[in-house]
Amino acid sequence: MDTGTSWVDFAAGVPEPRALDVPWIHGSPSAKHNADPDIQVHGYDEHTFILRQNMAINYEAPFLFLLFGNDRAVLIDTGATASAEYFPLRRTVDELVAEWLTRNPRDGYGLLVLHTHPHGDHVAGDAQFADRPATTVVAADRSTAWEYFGFTEDPGAVARIDLGGRVLECLATPGHHDAAVTFYDPWTGFLLTGDTVYPGRLYIQDWVAFTRTIDRLIEFSDGRPVTHVLGCHIEMTREPGVDYPIRTTYQPDEPPLQMTTRHLREIRAALAEVGDRPARRAFPDFILCP
Repeated sequence: MDTGTSWVDFAAGVPEPRALDVPWIHGSPSAKHNADPDIQVHGYDEHTFILRQNMAINYEAPFLFLLFGNDRAVLIDTGATASAEYFPLRRTVDELVAEWLTRNPRDGYGLLVLHTHPHGDHVAGDAQFADRPATTVVAADRSTAWEYFGFTEDPGAVARIDLGGRVLECLATPGHHDAAVTFYDPWTGFLLTGDTVYPGRLYIQDWVAFTRTIDRLIEFSDGRPVTHVLGCHIEMTREPGVDYPIRTTYQPDEPPLQMTTRHLREIRAALAEVGDRPARRAFPDFILCP
């Protein structure tokens, strides 16, 4: 980094939760007549952005996260659509980076692309960044991602990714997928849980591993100020225990994206209640789906 530029102190203070009462785009009765942007961008603060893909482009409507540090930014997940024409993720990210650099000018600024796990609705946009200058795309498959984080040698490690004063803590959190990773950002207090925890259907590939992961997330968050637990989808309605059907492209009664550490304990209690015979069970804010 050019030392003549301003340095943002991302380590200062304890993160305070900001409001996240965002009217997220949630589809429309007719996808053909949908007027929502291809990607909704919400600035949580001037260094942190939450993106949501349009449901008319893909019903999964995943959330993505763009976090800025002093030396580089990180994009966590790349959405459900490969086409830059229908899902202009690279262009959107480039615009946000350019705007951030206008406010915080410096030379040689990089971009890191990481993932919560390798399911197609989280990695489809990777190719849009393949030829982007000063960009590192870390593939989401277990062998590549876990080697990058150091989890191959020590699955219990807490990896640290330094963006330039903004240091993310990363955990291997298998259960939904054996390559799943959770990210903690000390600047905002975000715990980014991918498809492990979110208001929706928690698809569990490995029940034992998932239970251990929830235990680990509870223990981890007990030692850190977590402001919001943020997954990558909203699938529930505001009616407790009722979800939108799979492939729904209009969700006018969504609950908030953000959850809390209380939900981690509720998920753990739900796992204990179901016991050692995994079965689909609906709870007020999520559904266990083995």
